[in-house]
Amino acid sequence: MPLEGHFQRVNTPLRRLSSRERNVVIAGMLVTIVAILTLILATASDSRPAPAAGCVSAVVAGRVGGEPVNGCGAEAKAICARSANYDNPRARTINGKCDEAGVVVTQAEIAAAAKAKASARP
Repeated sequence: MPLEGHFQRVNTPLRRLSSRERNVVIAGMLVTIVAILTLILATASDSRPAPAAGCVSAVVAGRVGGEPVNGCGAEAKAICARSANYDNPRARTINGKCDEAGVVVTQAEIAAAAKAKASARP
């Protein structure tokens, strides 16, 4: 059975905030919002620059997560030649980055990479 005046007693605050307390709460909320927005905007940009001309930079699946594969010049050609011998997601990613970088690999380089791989096996 509802008691007379019970709702009013339960829902009435014990005291009102003073104007100084309200100002402190509002200032704290504004500082928090500005700090959150600053953090979001500071970390939202792309911090990794594009690779230089003739350089290959790819992040591929590795044993414990993303593995960076980077190389410039002769090293980039060797990376692209090795990956041309395979047909898997990792090699396709590297080959795509080789195409984007404009690294041209000849059939002779691809064959030499396959031969080096075969001779490295025991």
